[in-house]
Amino acid sequence: MTFINKMFKDSLVFLLFCLFLFLFLFAEELKNISFFTRIPSTFFNVNTIFLSIILEAIPFILLGVFVSAIIQSFVSENVIQKVLPRNAYLALIPAALLGIIFPICECAIVPVVRRLIKKGMPSHVGIVFMLSAPILNPVVYASTYFAFKSTPYVANARMFVGFISSIIIGIIIYRRFKGENILKVQKEEEHHHHHHRGNKLLETLYHACDELFDTGKYLFIGAFLASLFQAFLDRNVLLSIGTSTTFAPIAMMGLGYVLSVCSSADAFVASSFGSTFTESSILAFLVFGPMIDIKNTLMLFGYFKKKFVIYLLLVTPIVVYFSVYVFQQFFL
Repeated sequence: MTFINKMFKDSLVFLLFCLFLFLFLFAEELKNISFFTRIPSTFFNVNTIFLSIILEAIPFILLGVFVSAIIQSFVSENVIQKVLPRNAYLALIPAALLGIIFPICECAIVPVVRRLIKKGMPSHVGIVFMLSAPILNPVVYASTYFAFKSTPYVANARMFVGFISSIIIGIIIYRRFKGENILKVQKEEEHHHHHHRGNKLLETLYHACDELFDTGKYLFIGAFLASLFQAFLDRNVLLSIGTSTTFAPIAMMGLGYVLSVCSSADAFVASSFGSTFTESSILAFLVFGPMIDIKNTLMLFGYFKKKFVIYLLLVTPIVVYFSVYVFQQFFL
């Protein structure tokens, strides 16, 4: 029954993607047919937004699944244990800075972290890497700097608040889930292509293919939900609270979650709100959006235990909000 349910879900996701691809190619022709003229244009916008999210995310997903597969094939548990400091709290600092060496965005980070935890990385360390890598990397810093040329300190503020927030969340996760296994047990992973054990390259390719199909379904569903929100979201409601120092950061964090824009490009979206929203709310958008959005929420529920994911979804916005608030009191 589990196999049948999995096949049904995978087929549903595949049909959904085919539908949107068909609409992308033939939407203009359909609009000329009398039956389809009655359909509001907003529904066609859903299709355009969906495909734009997919096309933006696919290269990074491919990067992520290949990194994950390489870790599976070539990185042993002993290597991870040797590299990380033994102190649970000190280990958080290099984890938060790993993004400088491995610039992976939020589209691809979840399968990589899942694989590292399975290989022996402590859970709280892996979560810090997952939250910080999409922010603390040179690609994101450069894009943020160029998007905010008139206020270049925004790029530095993003790095600093992202670093502090991820460390705090890591400490909280360590205190709450110390010694617990936060990963789901996935029976289908018990098959490891034993007949290719002697060939590391083939083994890596097989793992990458498995990871891609597994991760892809969460990406498609997440992109679909994000496109629905974007198409039907009334942005006038957001604009009406844009100047509120209390509620504007919450609104912008919500917007970052819904838009699900890749962290390497979200700074340009944020800069377009610069004349309407406060600097602290822009900063909240830039920090929270790469940490948690609709796409990686579904991936988290697919790979991690539900109790842990819900806890992370509650803790992350609270920590980011108060980190931005404190930063605003002293520096903005």
